[in-house]
Amino acid sequence: MYVDSEQLLRQNGLRVTRQRLAVLAVLDEGGHPTVDEIVRRARHRVGSLSTQAAYNVLTALHEAGLARRIEPSGSHARFESRAGDNHHHLVCRQCGTVEDVDCAVGKVPCLEATEDYGFVIDEAEVTYWGLCPTCQ
Repeated sequence: MYVDSEQLLRQNGLRVTRQRLAVLAVLDEGGHPTVDEIVRRARHRVGSLSTQAAYNVLTALHEAGLARRIEPSGSHARFESRAGDNHHHLVCRQCGTVEDVDCAVGKVPCLEATEDYGFVIDEAEVTYWGLCPTCQ
């Protein structure tokens, strides 16, 4: 896995560091972890990782298109490795569980605005809210 991650970083113009590899490995495990969860899980791989270093890594990965940052209302920022495909999210109002939902219509940007005001729209961000099966 590290070989693929090393190549991925290099292909996107990023230096290969132990911290970046560890954060990528955590994101590759799936889910939508918060920074605190990422730090806790990445420390098992590299031993030491500050919260600020994790933010720096996540910012670099996000800017390179290798990670996506989502911020459900009332929740901490969460990160995922599934980036660039314009998918959406389901969020449980009670426990905060987040799940991926593929494009609502099947064609980017998924939804058409009633008025685009001259913008060239290339992405729609949709968050569905409700109760997960466990919280129902």
